[in-house]
Amino acid sequence: MDRHLRRAFAAIVLVVLAGALTGCPKRPATTAVAASAPSAPAPVPTTPAPVPGPRTVQPAAPVAPVSPLPAPARPLVPKEFAAIEALRDIHFDFDKYNIRRGDGKVLDENARWMKANASYLILIEGHADERGTSEYNLALGQRRAKSTLNYLTAQGVQTNRITLISYGEERPQCTEHNETCWTKNRRVHFLMKAQ
Repeated sequence: MDRHLRRAFAAIVLVVLAGALTGCPKRPATTAVAASAPSAPAPVPTTPAPVPGPRTVQPAAPVAPVSPLPAPARPLVPKEFAAIEALRDIHFDFDKYNIRRGDGKVLDENARWMKANASYLILIEGHADERGTSEYNLALGQRRAKSTLNYLTAQGVQTNRITLISYGEERPQCTEHNETCWTKNRRVHFLMKAQ
């Protein structure tokens, strides 16, 4: 047994010596820096500032009055344009501007009237329902008016007689908040005036 104890003791001594020889990781050296006592601010030089000589004073430039930003322009229908029964509205599916089949027939009838009455100018108004931003609905109303213009010119109506305008959601035909009402507001409306 003595032999086993001696071997165990020798092993322990070797482990302790190996640890002592390799050493523990050292901490970084720190140097204490004593903070110096706050010093008084540096004295301000007491040399007098030079006395300015005579000089001319330039008058300040006039300041233009600041005007408030203008409100976004809302298109107005010229008073000389008026709706007539011969030109019927067409309607669109939600978020669409393509001409539906049934509305194509309405546009065919409108085109026949426009060609037969060539002395009239036509205003095509594009409208959208209230869903979506004002900017988006103005653009959608414009696309609806443009696709209507394209259809009519393909039927032989002269482009130079037609003006487009978009009201987006600003002029609803119906003000309830449901699909039946929104369907009425997704439209193109026609107005005319004599040349």
